Amino acid sequence: IEELRAATDTDRALHDARKQFEESLKLKVASKLDEALMFAERALEIREKLLGAEHRDVAAAIDSLAGIYTDRAEYVKAEPLFKRALEIREKALGNDHPDTAINLNSLGELYYLQGRYEEAEPLYKRALDIRGKALGNDHPDTAESLNNLAALYTLQGKYMEAEPHYKRALE
Repeated sequence: IEELRAATDTDRALHDARKQFEESLKLKVASKLDEALMFAERALEIREKLLGAEHRDVAAAIDSLAGIYTDRAEYVKAEPLFKRALEIREKALGNDHPDTAINLNSLGELYYLQGRYEEAEPLYKRALDIRGKALGNDHPDTAESLNNLAALYTLQGKYMEAEPHYKRALE
Protein backbone atom coordinates (compact mmCIF):
# COMPACT_ATOMS: atom_id res chain seq x y z
CA ILE A 1 0.00 0.00 0.00
CA GLU A 2 1.33 3.37 -0.99
CA GLU A 3 1.37 6.23 1.42
CA LEU A 4 -0.54 9.35 0.58
CA ARG A 5 1.51 12.49 0.45
CA ALA A 6 0.41 15.84 1.74
CA ALA A 7 -0.81 18.26 -0.88
CA THR A 8 1.74 20.85 -1.89
CA ASP A 9 1.12 24.50 -2.66
CA THR A 10 1.36 23.61 -6.35
CA ASP A 11 -1.27 20.88 -5.92
CA ARG A 12 -3.60 23.34 -4.22
CA ALA A 13 -3.02 25.99 -6.88
CA LEU A 14 -3.69 23.51 -9.69
CA HIS A 15 -6.85 22.37 -7.91
CA ASP A 16 -7.91 26.02 -7.72
CA ALA A 17 -7.16 26.41 -11.45
CA ARG A 18 -9.34 23.36 -12.17
CA LYS A 19 -12.19 24.88 -10.14
CA GLN A 20 -11.78 28.23 -11.93
CA PHE A 21 -11.76 26.44 -15.30
CA GLU A 22 -14.89 24.42 -14.51
CA GLU A 23 -16.70 27.51 -13.23
CA SER A 24 -15.86 29.37 -16.43
CA LEU A 25 -17.38 26.52 -18.45
CA LYS A 26 -20.58 26.59 -16.38
CA LEU A 27 -20.88 30.36 -16.74
CA LYS A 28 -20.23 30.18 -20.49
CA VAL A 29 -23.05 27.66 -20.91
CA ALA A 30 -25.28 30.01 -18.88
CA SER A 31 -24.28 32.89 -21.23
CA LYS A 32 -22.70 34.81 -18.35
CA LEU A 33 -19.74 35.64 -20.52
CA ASP A 34 -18.22 38.51 -18.54
CA GLU A 35 -18.03 36.34 -15.44
CA ALA A 36 -16.84 33.33 -17.44
CA LEU A 37 -14.05 35.43 -18.93
CA MET A 38 -12.74 36.35 -15.49
CA PHE A 39 -12.59 32.71 -14.33
CA ALA A 40 -11.07 31.50 -17.61
CA GLU A 41 -8.33 34.13 -17.51
CA ARG A 42 -7.47 33.20 -13.91
CA ALA A 43 -7.36 29.47 -14.70
CA LEU A 44 -5.06 30.13 -17.66
CA GLU A 45 -2.79 32.35 -15.59
CA ILE A 46 -2.35 29.69 -12.90
CA ARG A 47 -1.84 26.84 -15.34
CA GLU A 48 0.72 28.72 -17.43
CA LYS A 49 2.68 29.69 -14.35
CA LEU A 50 2.77 26.21 -12.86
CA LEU A 51 2.70 23.92 -15.88
CA GLY A 52 4.48 25.95 -18.53
CA ALA A 53 3.21 27.42 -21.77
CA GLU A 54 3.25 24.13 -23.73
CA HIS A 55 1.15 21.92 -21.43
CA ARG A 56 -2.07 20.27 -22.62
CA ASP A 57 -4.04 21.76 -19.70
CA VAL A 58 -2.84 25.20 -20.75
CA ALA A 59 -4.15 24.47 -24.25
CA ALA A 60 -7.55 23.54 -22.78
CA ALA A 61 -7.65 26.81 -20.83
CA ILE A 62 -6.67 28.81 -23.92
CA ASP A 63 -9.32 27.06 -26.01
CA SER A 64 -11.95 27.83 -23.39
CA LEU A 65 -10.93 31.49 -23.25
CA ALA A 66 -11.06 31.71 -27.04
CA GLY A 67 -14.53 30.15 -26.98
CA ILE A 68 -15.72 32.86 -24.62
CA TYR A 69 -14.33 35.54 -26.92
CA THR A 70 -16.08 33.84 -29.85
CA ASP A 71 -19.39 33.87 -28.00
CA ARG A 72 -18.83 37.57 -27.30
CA ALA A 73 -18.20 38.09 -31.04
CA GLU A 74 -14.67 39.25 -30.25
CA TYR A 75 -13.23 37.25 -33.13
CA VAL A 76 -9.99 39.21 -33.36
CA LYS A 77 -9.15 38.13 -29.80
CA ALA A 78 -10.34 34.55 -30.29
CA GLU A 79 -8.38 33.63 -33.43
CA PRO A 80 -4.80 33.85 -32.09
CA LEU A 81 -5.87 31.98 -28.97
CA PHE A 82 -7.43 29.14 -30.96
CA LYS A 83 -4.29 28.96 -33.12
CA ARG A 84 -2.05 28.88 -30.05
CA ALA A 85 -4.13 26.13 -28.39
CA LEU A 86 -4.01 24.11 -31.62
CA GLU A 87 -0.23 24.47 -31.84
CA ILE A 88 0.21 23.35 -28.23
CA ARG A 89 -2.06 20.33 -28.65
CA GLU A 90 -0.35 19.28 -31.87
CA LYS A 91 3.02 19.36 -30.09
CA ALA A 92 1.86 17.84 -26.81
CA LEU A 93 -0.62 15.25 -28.09
CA GLY A 94 0.07 14.80 -31.77
CA ASN A 95 -1.69 15.72 -34.99
CA ASP A 96 -4.20 12.87 -34.77
CA HIS A 97 -5.40 13.20 -31.18
CA PRO A 98 -9.12 13.86 -30.52
CA ASP A 99 -8.23 16.93 -28.43
CA THR A 100 -6.40 18.35 -31.44
CA ALA A 101 -9.64 17.86 -33.38
CA ILE A 102 -11.43 19.97 -30.76
CA ASN A 103 -9.22 22.92 -31.64
CA LEU A 104 -9.54 22.33 -35.37
CA ASN A 105 -13.30 22.34 -34.97
CA SER A 106 -13.24 25.47 -32.81
CA LEU A 107 -11.08 27.40 -35.25
CA GLY A 108 -13.25 26.18 -38.11
CA GLU A 109 -16.34 27.41 -36.29
CA LEU A 110 -14.73 30.81 -35.79
CA TYR A 111 -14.04 31.08 -39.51
CA TYR A 112 -17.56 29.85 -40.28
CA LEU A 113 -19.04 32.61 -38.10
CA GLN A 114 -16.90 35.18 -39.90
CA GLY A 115 -17.92 33.95 -43.34
CA ARG A 116 -14.39 32.65 -44.01
CA TYR A 117 -15.72 29.41 -45.48
CA GLU A 118 -12.67 28.50 -47.55
CA GLU A 119 -10.58 28.56 -44.37
CA ALA A 120 -13.16 26.68 -42.30
CA GLU A 121 -13.57 23.74 -44.68
CA PRO A 122 -10.10 22.14 -44.37
CA LEU A 123 -10.23 22.50 -40.59
CA TYR A 124 -13.63 20.81 -40.42
CA LYS A 125 -12.42 18.05 -42.76
CA ARG A 126 -9.31 17.39 -40.71
CA ALA A 127 -11.32 17.33 -37.47
CA LEU A 128 -13.73 14.86 -39.07
CA ASP A 129 -10.88 12.64 -40.24
CA ILE A 130 -9.26 12.59 -36.80
CA ARG A 131 -12.50 11.93 -34.98
CA GLY A 132 -13.56 9.20 -37.39
CA LYS A 133 -10.27 7.36 -37.00
CA ALA A 134 -9.75 7.94 -33.27
CA LEU A 135 -13.31 7.76 -31.97
CA GLY A 136 -15.18 5.83 -34.64
CA ASN A 137 -17.95 6.79 -37.01
CA ASP A 138 -20.67 6.31 -34.38
CA HIS A 139 -19.21 8.73 -31.83
CA PRO A 140 -21.15 11.96 -31.11
CA ASP A 141 -18.05 14.08 -31.77
CA THR A 142 -17.72 12.52 -35.23
CA ALA A 143 -21.39 13.31 -35.86
CA GLU A 144 -20.74 16.90 -34.74
CA SER A 145 -17.96 17.20 -37.32
CA LEU A 146 -20.17 15.73 -40.04
CA ASN A 147 -22.90 18.21 -39.16
CA ASN A 148 -20.49 21.16 -39.12
CA LEU A 149 -19.16 20.29 -42.55
CA ALA A 150 -22.69 19.74 -43.90
CA ALA A 151 -23.84 23.10 -42.50
CA LEU A 152 -20.87 24.79 -44.15
CA TYR A 153 -21.71 23.21 -47.49
CA THR A 154 -25.37 24.15 -47.11
CA LEU A 155 -24.50 27.77 -46.43
CA GLN A 156 -22.37 27.77 -49.58
CA GLY A 157 -25.21 26.28 -51.62
CA LYS A 158 -23.32 22.99 -52.08
CA TYR A 159 -26.36 20.88 -51.29
CA MET A 160 -25.16 17.74 -53.04
CA GLU A 161 -22.02 17.75 -50.87
CA ALA A 162 -23.97 18.54 -47.70
CA GLU A 163 -26.60 15.79 -47.95
CA PRO A 164 -24.39 12.72 -47.40
CA HIS A 165 -22.75 14.39 -44.39
CA TYR A 166 -26.13 15.16 -42.84
CA LYS A 167 -27.26 11.58 -43.45
CA ARG A 168 -24.12 10.11 -41.88
CA ALA A 169 -24.49 12.43 -38.89
CA LEU A 170 -28.01 11.16 -38.28
CA GLU A 171 -27.07 7.47 -38.50
